[in-house]
Amino acid sequence: MNFSTRAQHIDASGIRKVFDLAATMSDPINLSIGQPHFDTPGVIKQAIHQAIDDGRNAYSQSQGVKPLIERIQADVDRELEHDDRRAFICSGTSGGLMLSLMVLVDPGDEVIVFDPYFVMYKHLTTLCGGKPVLIDTYPDFRIDLDKVRSAITPRTKAILCNSPANPTGAVLPDEDLKGLADLAAEKGIALISDEIYRAFQYDSEFVSPAKWNPDTIVIDGFSKTYSMTGHRVGWVHGPEAVIQQMIKLQQFTFVCAPHPMQWGALAACDFDVSDHVVDYRRKRDFMLAELGDQYDIRNAGGAFYLFVKAPWGTGTEFVKKAIEHNLLIIPGNVFSEQDTHFRVSYAADDAVLERGVEVLKRLATG
Repeated sequence: MNFSTRAQHIDASGIRKVFDLAATMSDPINLSIGQPHFDTPGVIKQAIHQAIDDGRNAYSQSQGVKPLIERIQADVDRELEHDDRRAFICSGTSGGLMLSLMVLVDPGDEVIVFDPYFVMYKHLTTLCGGKPVLIDTYPDFRIDLDKVRSAITPRTKAILCNSPANPTGAVLPDEDLKGLADLAAEKGIALISDEIYRAFQYDSEFVSPAKWNPDTIVIDGFSKTYSMTGHRVGWVHGPEAVIQQMIKLQQFTFVCAPHPMQWGALAACDFDVSDHVVDYRRKRDFMLAELGDQYDIRNAGGAFYLFVKAPWGTGTEFVKKAIEHNLLIIPGNVFSEQDTHFRVSYAADDAVLERGVEVLKRLATG
């Protein structure tokens, strides 16, 4: 059987390989998982059960159920006050990313992606026939606007931005976000802002680049904030013309977000996650205090990740040694063209973090 070129250009996820490895290990210290460690809140699960019992098990409208759209639209209008900004419900943020790129990118077009990057950015661009143009943000994971300006060509269609970021945990300061928003507007390039971790920003208030550029396409969802990663409910908001194109393509791809889960998402809109945010800030502070003297850790202002420079060898070599000590972490080259770092997730119970810290301290000197 001959496989398509697009399939052959994409490697299996390095993260999935670690997850598969975890399933074969006895009591691993698992700091590899990129999802909250708490369960979906009960009020959300109850709303889903009720939706199923009420027979809301068929397709919803492709754009999502009306009460959920209206709730998200009201929140977006209150925050941004844009006349031409509409929201719809997608099948997780990955669905929103895929649809955004599908409506913008033709074969041969370019998409600017900041390295390190969320693993899907590069591959979804490839699936659309586009070319990812990677811009290095090491060592502080800040954006150099001069590099961005130099990377723009007549084929540049979009810039992908993620703050707070996976895998780095980095939070871009307002001046970086404004500069990026202004540059995209100046050049007539779509700015796609992935804001899935916006609730987990610990040292400053979250600001979307859409504040300065009303044409920004914003992608968000319920997965990380409410521990609903398996429920596959996200949303996108942006200029109405773009959103209508995305809804049209959703009809022929994802069809709709899972219908009962949308009612759970509506219940989530009224659930207060501030205690979880405080807990993750405390976990972040613990990890930095324990590891900061032995490891180079930069810009860990949000999400629930540390992107740590390997103290010796490559990131892959360090991770292999960690696995020998029953510690599961992710090599940085899964998210980057460089192999110098590794990703730690602190979305774990305190006892697991303490065990992980002890292993990392022992490994620091090789």
